[in-house]
Amino acid sequence: MIRTITRTALGAAALTGALTLGAAGMAGAATSTTPAATTATHAARHAARCAKAEARVPKIEAREAKAAAWVPKAQAREAKATTAGHTKLATKIAGRIKFVQAREAKGTTLLAKIAAKCGATTNAS
Repeated sequence: MIRTITRTALGAAALTGALTLGAAGMAGAATSTTPAATTATHAARHAARCAKAEARVPKIEAREAKAAAWVPKAQAREAKATTAGHTKLATKIAGRIKFVQAREAKGTTLLAKIAAKCGATTNAS
């Protein structure tokens, strides 16, 4: 009885080891590629990502221009509300101004990253 259990355990261990090593050998053989193929794949991915990023540039620039035109008007409304004693309204307007300025800063940062990585000519200012 003990001899049968020992043989079964040894057989199972041997089978598991053979399957593990066989799968590892196949995986190693499948992943070996040439450096030229890897470089070409990387270049293709980079070009695709840059194309997508550069397609977004006009939209980002348009939103930044819109925000730059909106902020002074909102600041004037905030000042008017403050002088009229509407502090709650002025606080809400100030919060919205802060939000828009933060979005504008994110857009500027994104344009700078696109220009640095893809060499795009953008108005990142």
